[in-house]
Amino acid sequence: MNICKKIGWVFVGGTTLAAATGAQADFFADSSGNLDLRNFYFGRDFRQSNSRDSADEWAQGFILRLQSGYTAGPVGFGVDALGMVGYKLDSGGGSGGTGLLPADLTSKGSQDEYGKLGLTAKAKISKTELKAGTLFFRDPVVSSNDTRLLPQNFRGELLNSADLNNFKLIGGHIDQIKANNSTDFEDMSANRFGGVSNSFNFGGGDYQVTPQLSLSARYAVLEDVYQQYYGGLNHTFDLGGGHSIKSDLRFSSSKEDGSFRSIDNRALGGMFTYKIGASSFGAALQRMNGRDPFPYITGSDPYLVNFVQINDFANIHEHSWQVRYDYDFAALGVPGLTFMTRYVNGDNVERAGGGEGKEWERNMDIGYVIQSGALKNVGLKWRNATVRSNFGNDLDENRVILSYTVGLW
Repeated sequence: MNICKKIGWVFVGGTTLAAATGAQADFFADSSGNLDLRNFYFGRDFRQSNSRDSADEWAQGFILRLQSGYTAGPVGFGVDALGMVGYKLDSGGGSGGTGLLPADLTSKGSQDEYGKLGLTAKAKISKTELKAGTLFFRDPVVSSNDTRLLPQNFRGELLNSADLNNFKLIGGHIDQIKANNSTDFEDMSANRFGGVSNSFNFGGGDYQVTPQLSLSARYAVLEDVYQQYYGGLNHTFDLGGGHSIKSDLRFSSSKEDGSFRSIDNRALGGMFTYKIGASSFGAALQRMNGRDPFPYITGSDPYLVNFVQINDFANIHEHSWQVRYDYDFAALGVPGLTFMTRYVNGDNVERAGGGEGKEWERNMDIGYVIQSGALKNVGLKWRNATVRSNFGNDLDENRVILSYTVGLW
């Protein structure tokens, strides 16, 4: 795996530089390395008569993550490296397009293999950290997507600070995005809107009011496309005896930026979860207001309570609700085995051809992580989804993911 060798040389070069400054102790002692192995099957059946029959692919991915510690002194410096390769095992007789592998335009199928290399420089003062280069992170206004063989990455700068008591501050700039199944960084666009931008700026913070209550606020701009304000509240109420109620409230207001087309969206959502022992019962409501759907960077994950396996339920004027159930089989003596099922229903969608748009999606996840023995930490997950809509695609989908993380040091 040549890409892993390249990362190794980069990492060794960085540690040699640290040693030359006489500050190698923390740089080495706090370093870590691991290799994620991900075997991924993706099968999607299209149920409407005017589309292709299916999209099926099976692939093997390797994700090498190397992280240094920080050099000694008032300002600590470090470097991280990320190397990823994906190999096609089967493409269902040329039926690609699942997002696991890059398209092969000559054969109308998928490429046999692809690789990515990412480097990140970092600096730290007290509890404030700055990273620059390849980024993978999740935030209410922009989140990296990790739902395929290899994760999606950003390029830019990210600042996190926890120096103020009970506050976490964050700010960042992104100029490029690299899709899950792409080897190249590209400019960004807005999902459902288009537009092209090479600048996304955001900032805000989280305030831990009490151990049970936190508040969040963000402001973000995809330059020349859209502006977005976000506010959130998370609260957990302990009822005692293993019972609790968790509330997750989210509000976003979006409008156009610069000369791009007019954008008008206000998204309100709330998820409420009642936990009793090993069971969790959840219910969510989500509502889109304004003339437009919810805008977010194409290829990233939108921070919406009803964003699930396939759909985001964020169309014009859409109203949606969700019911969800989770169970942890550790309570029955099978630690590592988990189950989740949910159903989301959306209506009141403004359709281009007139009439009311309606859609629903049902998901089921079953996962197991081996807890001991030679195969400890090997995980297997089956994700199943069904989608029906009177304005979009009717889909049946299965994903089977076998994963294992090897600690290198």
